[in-house]
Amino acid sequence: MNDDHAEQRPEYDPTEPQPPAREPPLRSTAPQGEYTTGQVATGFAIATIGIAITFGLALLMA
Repeated sequence: MNDDHAEQRPEYDPTEPQPPAREPPLRSTAPQGEYTTGQVATGFAIATIGIAITFGLALLMA
């Protein structure tokens, strides 16, 4: 595949959690990136709190 736009695209590392300063490459074929343990723990904590609030309010109102 010939990449005629390589000089116009910023360097992009999909494993880096920080987005690049400019727009990423024109095409990205991987919808899922790798997550750090801290990101997974944060998501799990937020999901747990959300579930606790949802069921807690339902039980209090019942």
